[in-house]
Amino acid sequence: MDYIAYFKLQAKNLFKDYKTKKPFFDKVIDDFLYEYTPQFFDMDSLVCDFDINEDNFSLMKAQHLIAYMAGFRKWTDLVKSSDTELELGKLLFDNQDKTSRDDWDMYIAGIESDNNNAFDIDAKLEIFKAVVLNWKVEDNSFSDYRLKKRYAQH
Repeated sequence: MDYIAYFKLQAKNLFKDYKTKKPFFDKVIDDFLYEYTPQFFDMDSLVCDFDINEDNFSLMKAQHLIAYMAGFRKWTDLVKSSDTELELGKLLFDNQDKTSRDDWDMYIAGIESDNNNAFDIDAKLEIFKAVVLNWKVEDNSFSDYRLKKRYAQH
């Protein structure tokens, strides 16, 4: 699989959704806000959770946000990663309805601490496949920034 192409598509979809913004006047706060008509991502949640500057958002910023959701610090880290790291990133992105990036990091850190061992990327990938993929969606309270899982993949 071409993981980089997959993540590029997600960033393009996110940027397309951002471009659906339309200003409206909110009488309660007596100021203008934006509303979106997205197809792929929950723009309102993303804007709030990641403090997105709605007047200054670009495809590059969308790429960085997608990289972050996939477990990378930034886009350049994503594009320089190994196939195993990218596979884990895709699994993390595709399963954000089961765990968030931050909670996954805390989960791994806890296991590493309990075992007094730092896992390599291959072990982390195997743990994700063995554990997270078997979690039931209804058992968590994680935000899924995708509107529908199937939409984000087109």
